[in-house]
Amino acid sequence: MRRAFTMLELVMVIVIMGIIASIGADIIASMYSNYLRSRTINRLEAQTEITLEQIAKRLQYRIKESVIARKTGSNPLAVSDTSVDSTYNILEWIGASNESFLGTPRPGWSGFIDLDSNETNRTTSTLKTSESNLTDAANTISALTEGVIDLTGGKEAALIFKGIAYNMTDFGWGNANNIDGSATLKVGVGASIDILTINDTIPTEITEQYALAHTAYAIVPSTATPTDFNLTLRYNYQPWHDEEYTDGNTSVLAEHVSLFRFKQDDSLLRLKLCLHDNNETGVGEMIVICKEKVVY
Repeated sequence: MRRAFTMLELVMVIVIMGIIASIGADIIASMYSNYLRSRTINRLEAQTEITLEQIAKRLQYRIKESVIARKTGSNPLAVSDTSVDSTYNILEWIGASNESFLGTPRPGWSGFIDLDSNETNRTTSTLKTSESNLTDAANTISALTEGVIDLTGGKEAALIFKGIAYNMTDFGWGNANNIDGSATLKVGVGASIDILTINDTIPTEITEQYALAHTAYAIVPSTATPTDFNLTLRYNYQPWHDEEYTDGNTSVLAEHVSLFRFKQDDSLLRLKLCLHDNNETGVGEMIVICKEKVVY
């Protein structure tokens, strides 16, 4: 005699296989969901870190007294001002031209003025900056600014003396169109590659150390929703030529930003940035990653 499965046995097998298939589908769906979340978290963490690093690299060469905070419809404040709160969402500063400083065998600009030289002269409005190659500095700056600044007349860089107690208004901040303050002298190349010509009012106090600058920078949130906006870098504008950050070039640093904050603690500048995925995984609530960075 040959035995076959009974109808009850077949039904039981089908039910068990259905249960197993259902459990397996849930496991696969859960694994895929976890994969999407992990991939998104890793991407957001990397993007947040890279964005903060880009900002920090530029802030590393900031003229510290020039750093200000802005908000729409209000005058700027020095970033160290205790009145700066979370409503001040724009960070702006003038940066030393580190790219044009670097050079071999001589730097583009040495950062030192020879105060004992006859070529450091108020009458001729010249400064002797020994061991500089200002021609190389001019070429580098011109390339970086698309020809806007090349150390010729009307296209001067800014010279900022070190060791002087500057305030915000010395850099022109708070004036209409950032009208030039006393801290940023318009300078070009003089008769030789180590002579700076001042095309500005010479200040009473001149120190031995200085920095050259070819641009200011601003970190500006877009005018989207408060928890979903783009963070942009504004650059290649010159406050000493009465320009504002709206006159500069724009580069998007990050999209889908939910928070950008900054705070000055003594000489340290603290940054906080939060990015989200705009619910691109579709597996639940938006994923948000926040990171902080300190710039010395």
